[in-house]
Amino acid sequence: MRNLLNFLARYNNLIIFLLLEGFAIYLAVQGNDYHNIRLAKGMRLMTLGVEKNIAKTRTYFNLYSVNSKVAQENIDLRNHIEKMNRSADHLFISYTDSANNQQYTYTSAEVINNSTNRQKNFFTINKGKKQGIDVDMAVISPDGVAGIIVSSSENFSVGMSLLNIDFHLSARIKSNGYFGSVTWDGRDYRFAYLNEIPLHVLINKGDTVLTTGYSSIFPKGVLVGIIDSYEKAGGDFYKVKILLTTDFRKIDYVSIAGNLRRLEQTELEKPYK
Repeated sequence: MRNLLNFLARYNNLIIFLLLEGFAIYLAVQGNDYHNIRLAKGMRLMTLGVEKNIAKTRTYFNLYSVNSKVAQENIDLRNHIEKMNRSADHLFISYTDSANNQQYTYTSAEVINNSTNRQKNFFTINKGKKQGIDVDMAVISPDGVAGIIVSSSENFSVGMSLLNIDFHLSARIKSNGYFGSVTWDGRDYRFAYLNEIPLHVLINKGDTVLTTGYSSIFPKGVLVGIIDSYEKAGGDFYKVKILLTTDFRKIDYVSIAGNLRRLEQTELEKPYK
C-alpha cells in the first residue's frame, strides 16, 4: 500500500494530465462529428495494422509446411519428367528396370545439419534406408549440385558436400561440350574449379557448367555453376573458376537421386578401371 501511495505521489502530475487529456478528447469527439469520424478511422487503421501483423506471423509459422509441400511437388515433377524422357527414348532402353523404364528416382529430404567452414564439409538429411536412401546417391539442391550420400542409417543419411576437398564431379561447359573435373580448393564456399579444359577451347565468362552424366551417380544436365574467370594452370589446360549456383549456407530442402542402373554400370566398368 505504501508503495502505491509513493507511486501516486511521485507521478501525480502526470496522472492528472493524462486523465484530463483523455477527458478533453472524449468531449471533443462526442461533441464533434468530424473528430468522431477521424477517431473511428484511426482506430480502424490500427486494427488493420494489428490484423496484418497477426496474418504475417501465421504465414511465417506455416512456411515449414509450405516448403515441405513444394519440395514434394518438385520431386513428383522430377519423377514425371524422368518417366517421360524414358518413354520418348524407349528404343534405346533395356527393359530390365521395374519402374517404368526410368533410370533415376527422386526423393525429397530436409537438411538438418550442415557445415561450410571446414576443408571437408558434410551435411545430414532426415531420411535413411527406411526411406530408400543409400550410399552413392546424388544430392541436388533446388539450385544445383549439393553432394553425394556417403553414409546411411535407418532414418538419417550423411552426405559429402561439394565443399569438400575430396569431392570430384564430372562436368562440362554447356556452350561447347568440353568436360573436366570439378573440385573445391577448401577456401571460398561460393566458388569451385573446373579442371582439365584444353587451352584451345574458347571459354566465355558467364557460361553455364553442368554435370556430364558420365558417372553412375549424377544425372546428366544438373546445374553446377557459372564461369567466373579462368587462367592457364600449367601444361595444356585451363583452371576455370566457377561461381556455384547452390548457396551452401542457405541449403534447406534437397532432392536425392538414385540411379536404378548403377550396379549394372559399375559391374560392367569394373575390369576397365
